[in-house]
Amino acid sequence: MLAGGGLTGIGWEVGLLAGLAAAGVRPGADADLLVGTSAGSVVGARVAQGADLDDLYAEQLADTGAERAASIDHGGMAEIFEEMLSTGGDPVARHQRIGALALAADTVPEADRLAVISTRLPDPEWPDRRLQIVAVDAVSGETAIFQADSGVALVDAVAASCAVPGVWPPVTIAGRRYLDGGVRSPDNADLAAGFDRVLVLAPLRLDVTAVPLLETTGAVVVAYPDDAAVSAMGPNPLDPAFRAQAARAGRHQAAAVADDIRTFWAG
Repeated sequence: MLAGGGLTGIGWEVGLLAGLAAAGVRPGADADLLVGTSAGSVVGARVAQGADLDDLYAEQLADTGAERAASIDHGGMAEIFEEMLSTGGDPVARHQRIGALALAADTVPEADRLAVISTRLPDPEWPDRRLQIVAVDAVSGETAIFQADSGVALVDAVAASCAVPGVWPPVTIAGRRYLDGGVRSPDNADLAAGFDRVLVLAPLRLDVTAVPLLETTGAVVVAYPDDAAVSAMGPNPLDPAFRAQAARAGRHQAAAVADDIRTFWAG
């Protein structure tokens, strides 16, 4: 499970996976299912396509100039944040409220955003491996799970999953508008129900003082950024200026968690 976390989340996930691979641990290559949410949809797509992790890591260190920094107006987005952090009431109704706010927001043109997402996916074809990308219908509030047989272009699916409400435009697919999959859940780990082992890479430590770096619950292990990675990722996960150092921090952290993840993944 590859969770959301912006550009720095992409960097950290790629760095961690590359570091794990260097230690002989390759959960991404062995997984029966890859589920990508927001930032994780980019990483999941590339991993499922069989991209070399060292090459992916090198991409995170390069400044291509294609990414556009997004400022987060916490005051202006207060209502959206409040809805996203809410846990009470009907989740579908909450998604609908977030969708209405996102559809009304002033953002970059949708075509410009799709062009940026295209640069993250040099291969626009769905992989042969089982990959699910999560988004949310901006009007109905229902969850959308895109995969190879959905009849949706991979770039469109990833762009939808990365459409942070209030920051980036909802993405149009077959006449519907879609939001970031993180609106439903940062990781959507419940979609892996029934699997023997579930590994979640979660770039966002919402409580940086209390979250253990590896959290184990039955058949689920969640890996979070350590303190050095949190610092390296900076204050704005949507700022490409911090992506390279986030990737380096993830790769460095891999050495500390590789043995635990190896043991877990081996069952």
